[in-house]
Amino acid sequence: MDLILGISAYYHDSAAVIIKGDMILAAAQEERFTRIKHDPSFPEHAIRYCLEEAGVSPSDLKAVAFYDKPFLKFERILDTYLHYAPRGLFSFTKSIPVWIKQKIWIKSLIQEQLPGFKGELLFTRHHQAHASSAFFPSPFEKAAIVTVDGVGEWTTTSIGEGHGHSIRMMQDIHFPHSLGLLYSAFTYYCGFKVNSGEYKLMGLAPYGRPVYTQIIKEHLIDIREDGSFRMNMSFFNYVSGLTMVNRRFEKLFGFPRRKPEDSLTQPYMDLARSVQDVTNEVMLKIARYAKVLTGQDSLCLAGGVALNCVANSQILKSGLFSDLWIQPAAGDAGGALGAALSAYYEYYAHPRTAVRPDSQQGSLLGPVYSQQAIESFLQSHSIKYKTYDQESLTDTTAEFLNQQKVVGWFQGRMEFGPRALGNRSILADPRSPEMQRQLNLKIKFRESFRPFAPSVLKEFSQTYFDLNTSSPYMLLTADVLKDHRLKIHEEKEGLEKLHIQRATIPAVTHVDFSARLQTVHKETNPCFHRLITAFYRLSGCPILVNTSFNVRGEPIVNSPKDAFSCFMNTEMDVLVMGHCIILKDEQSHLDPNDWKTSYCKD
Repeated sequence: MDLILGISAYYHDSAAVIIKGDMILAAAQEERFTRIKHDPSFPEHAIRYCLEEAGVSPSDLKAVAFYDKPFLKFERILDTYLHYAPRGLFSFTKSIPVWIKQKIWIKSLIQEQLPGFKGELLFTRHHQAHASSAFFPSPFEKAAIVTVDGVGEWTTTSIGEGHGHSIRMMQDIHFPHSLGLLYSAFTYYCGFKVNSGEYKLMGLAPYGRPVYTQIIKEHLIDIREDGSFRMNMSFFNYVSGLTMVNRRFEKLFGFPRRKPEDSLTQPYMDLARSVQDVTNEVMLKIARYAKVLTGQDSLCLAGGVALNCVANSQILKSGLFSDLWIQPAAGDAGGALGAALSAYYEYYAHPRTAVRPDSQQGSLLGPVYSQQAIESFLQSHSIKYKTYDQESLTDTTAEFLNQQKVVGWFQGRMEFGPRALGNRSILADPRSPEMQRQLNLKIKFRESFRPFAPSVLKEFSQTYFDLNTSSPYMLLTADVLKDHRLKIHEEKEGLEKLHIQRATIPAVTHVDFSARLQTVHKETNPCFHRLITAFYRLSGCPILVNTSFNVRGEPIVNSPKDAFSCFMNTEMDVLVMGHCIILKDEQSHLDPNDWKTSYCKD
C-alpha cells in the first residue's frame, strides 16, 4: 500500500501528514511540538510523529509531497520587488537572503531530513493543495471547490471542480489582489496580529456597525458580480514593505492604527463589522459564480479565509448549494494533507470512493497518550490524582461542570487544525452568565469581547440553533433560536453589549445572538459525546462551552506536561487526563513556579 508524506512549511502553521492509500494515518502541526505558535519552520517534529505513528521509516515512503512550488513563489517575490523598486528595498534585503539560503533548497532539505528516503519528491501548487484538502476528504463524488487565502505562489483565490479522483482548476485571482490580505490589513489596523488575530476581528465585528462598508468598496476593493475583484494598492504596503497598510489608509478612515494593548473604541468595532460584511459579500459572489461555472450541487471550501465561519454561514444560508464541506485545517497546515492526497489520487491516479460523513475522522489525527504514560507523568511529578472507570469518569466530570467548575479535558488523539473539538478542550457550563468573562480573563488571558463556542449533541442542535445541517468542525455560525432568547429591555452600544444576558445559554451566545457551534456525534467522538450526555442528564442542557486547551499566545496543548502546565498557570479547577482526575485545590504541595510558562501576547 502506498505511503505518502505531505509537508507544509515556511509561511505559517507548518505541518506534516502521512497517508496509507486513501487512509489518513496521522497529521499534526509543528507548533504543537515546539510550543511556538504558528511555527513556520521545517516540521521535523511533526514528521517524526507521523512516521512513528505509522510505524515506518523514510525508506518505506513511496513519495513526499510538498504543498507549493518554491521556485514559483520565489519568482513572484522577485517580480514584485522589481515591479515596485526602489520601494521595498529594506523588505527585499531582509527576505531574499532567507530564500537563497533555505527556502528554495527545500528538495535538498527534505532529503537531508529523511535519511534513507528513495521515493519520489513531488510539488503541488499551493491552491491545488488547498483544493485537494477540501475535496478529497469530503463526502462528495463531485463538487465545486473554492479556495481563498492570503497568497500561494501567485494565486490568492481559485474556483475548481472535483470529480472522482481528479480536480480541475478553472479560474483564479492573482496577487496582490487578495481577500485574505484585505482582511489581514484590517486585522493589523485594529491592533491584532496578522495570521493569528483574524479570529479576533471576526469576533469583534458584531459589536460594530457597517458604517465603513461603502468606503471600503469605493476606495479599497472593486468587487465584480462574478466575485472577482481588484484592490487599490495605493492604500496597502504589504507588497513592498513590512507593514500591511500605509498613511493613505489611515487618512481614508481618519484615525490611526490601534496599538495592540490600547482600549477598543467604537471606530475599530465598526471597521471590523464593515470588512466582515465586505468579506461576506465577496465570498457569496464567488460561491454563486462557482455554481454557475460548475453546475454542481455541493461545495468544498479551503484556504485561510474558509476559517471565517460567518462568511461560510452566509454561503450556507443562501441555498446556492445543497451541501457544504469545509476542511477543518483550512489554512496552510491543511496544505500538507492536500499535497499528500493530490499525489495519491491525481499523480498516481488511484480511484476514489467518497465516504460519509467524510474521511477526515473528526480531524482527530494527532498524538495520543496511553493511560500508563499519563499516570507515569503524574507520579513522577508527585501530582495528586484519582483514577476512574469510563462511566464514573464522565459522571464525575459532569458533576464538576454542573457545579460551575472549569475543566481541562485531555483525551484521545489531538486535533489537526486550529479548533479544539473535544480532545484538547477547556470546558464549562454555558448557562452561567459570568462564565464568558471568567474564561476570557482568568483562564485564556485574552480580550473580554471574544465569544466562546458551544459543543452541542447533534441530536439536540436544532432544538437550540437555527441550523439544518451538521457542524462537526466548528466552522459555521447559527443563531440561537427565539425559544432560548431572553427579552432585552435596553440594548447597549459597543463593549457594553457584553453585560446583557441574551439567552438561556449566555456563555456561548454572542452579542448578535449567533454562536460558532460544534455538533458532537457519537460515531466520531464517543468519549466527548458521553460527557455531554452525562451533563445533560444532570442539568437538562445538552451543551458545553468548548474552547481550545491553551492560553493566549500558546498553541493548543499536546502532551500531559503541556496540559498540566496550562492547568497550573490558570484558574482552571479540574484537569481530566485519560481516566485521571486532578483537582487544583489538592496540588498545594507543588511549587507553582515549577510550572510557569512564558507566552508571547498576540
